[in-house]
Amino acid sequence: MVFLRWNFVDALFMVLTTVTTVGYEEVHPLGSGGRIFTMTVIVFGVGTMLYTLATFGELLVEGHLARYARMRGMERRTAGLSDHFIVCGYGRMGMRVSQEFQQIETRFVIVENNPEPLERLRSTDLLFVEGDAASDASLLKAGILRAKGLVSAVDSDERNVFITLTARSLNPALFIVARSSYPDSVEKLRRAGANQVVSPYLMGAHRMAALAVRPVAVDVLDTVLHGENIDLVVEEFLVPSSSKVLGRALRDSGMREAGANVLAIRKRNGQLRINPPDTQVLESDDLLVAIGTRQQMSAAERLL
Repeated sequence: MVFLRWNFVDALFMVLTTVTTVGYEEVHPLGSGGRIFTMTVIVFGVGTMLYTLATFGELLVEGHLARYARMRGMERRTAGLSDHFIVCGYGRMGMRVSQEFQQIETRFVIVENNPEPLERLRSTDLLFVEGDAASDASLLKAGILRAKGLVSAVDSDERNVFITLTARSLNPALFIVARSSYPDSVEKLRRAGANQVVSPYLMGAHRMAALAVRPVAVDVLDTVLHGENIDLVVEEFLVPSSSKVLGRALRDSGMREAGANVLAIRKRNGQLRINPPDTQVLESDDLLVAIGTRQQMSAAERLL
């Protein structure tokens, strides 16, 4: 169109027949300039077309295209998350945390960069980000600015400290739970910004001792907290400043009528009151721990 002043349809037809190597006919007679331009199109256009077709075929054969489409879909789903949790590491601990989140229907995304866990993740429907959990880019891609909490479950205390520091600097309001393999690391993780530090060995020792001394009590708690065929759940509720139950005693709040049994109340100053009396007055920012069915918990949440 520019060099030979052809109309759009004629020019397009000529280019397509050239780059696809069909070579049907010349729409109009070509002079020297037209032939030079056509040779340029043949050299660069046909080469580009063949390279594009070869690349596309390779993508189809090796499954890269499907993997790319899946990763793009996963990125879109992750970008739409809010008030979710980020699980750093998909080893034995991270896998178990993910299973627990799935069981209680909690939204989460995993950050992992080791080849073996990544292969396991690709065979699941779990959301994950491929990258270093201690890097700003990976945590931002996982939506840390919109996240509710983070679980650092890698098998290195040094890495957990670094991940905690990075996460805390990106989101000061984030609730962080970190794993500690050694007692000396507990205080370091707290100073790094972890709200809670869990030692699998210490927790395992507590559980073994409790099972030896009070096996039925442990079974009851396990059934309530982790049972698959029971509708009872334990939930936390924050009393907002706009709640209509502010200033009311627990017995007048309507919680019991909704079916929620309040097990404990944590006050704004951190004081924990176990088995609060009916005369306990509810205040702003009180955190209630209650037990009941999912339907009763929903009713209690609406009430608050």
